[in-house]
Amino acid sequence: MVSIDINCDMGESFGNWSMGNDEAVMPYVTSANIAGGYHAGDPHVMRETVALAAEHDVGVGIHPGLPDKMGFGRRTMAASPEEVRDYVVYQLGALRAFADQHDVTFQHVKPHGAMYSMLSESNEHARAVMEGILDVDDNLIYLATDMNIYEVTEEYDDLRAVFEGYVDLDYRSDRSLIVEQEKEAPDPELVADRFVSIATEGEVEAATGEMIDVPADSICIHGDSPNAVELLEAIHNRVEEHDIELVPLDDIA
Repeated sequence: MVSIDINCDMGESFGNWSMGNDEAVMPYVTSANIAGGYHAGDPHVMRETVALAAEHDVGVGIHPGLPDKMGFGRRTMAASPEEVRDYVVYQLGALRAFADQHDVTFQHVKPHGAMYSMLSESNEHARAVMEGILDVDDNLIYLATDMNIYEVTEEYDDLRAVFEGYVDLDYRSDRSLIVEQEKEAPDPELVADRFVSIATEGEVEAATGEMIDVPADSICIHGDSPNAVELLEAIHNRVEEHDIELVPLDDIA
């Protein structure tokens, strides 16, 4: 039996602004990446999302972003490695308190948006963040979105890391993702096919038609996709057919 995690970015509402469909999506995932209040989220949303994860026995992790709510953490910002490290540790600590309050396992860190891009492009920034995580808790898992970051995680013997793949976005032949400007509803059967291919073979078909290696132990589903629940239902149907076990990150790394 193959074991794999399904993670989803959550808790990205704040104030009177709603984002995603957390209540409908949570029953289908095994790990939740919860916004820490910088690019999205607020203390009340963080508490509510952690409580929802606890209700569905879903592992919790921080989804830290740059301090830029107006740009949803997707705009480039000048920040030193030390500053980015502190942004991550600050948000990690805030969410971890809510996880402790609800007796939920706090298991991982997955940087968001422009912060993720910064870490992918600068090993110095990536190392600063990873060392900051280790200083807080060397049991935490770094969820790596691309191979550049994953290779940096391998420099640290005591850092647990998991590589993640995507099935509701197309890959280029170099394993970079094609991100659409506007969210469209992906074909559930195509998404389920990709999930099975990555879970069982460690590969997926790129937009060019060639098969590329995606050695992922976690798959990200975007909760703000128009048909996210339909995608997850299709994946769960395939899981049963192919003897795939869905487990949280803490059971993989």
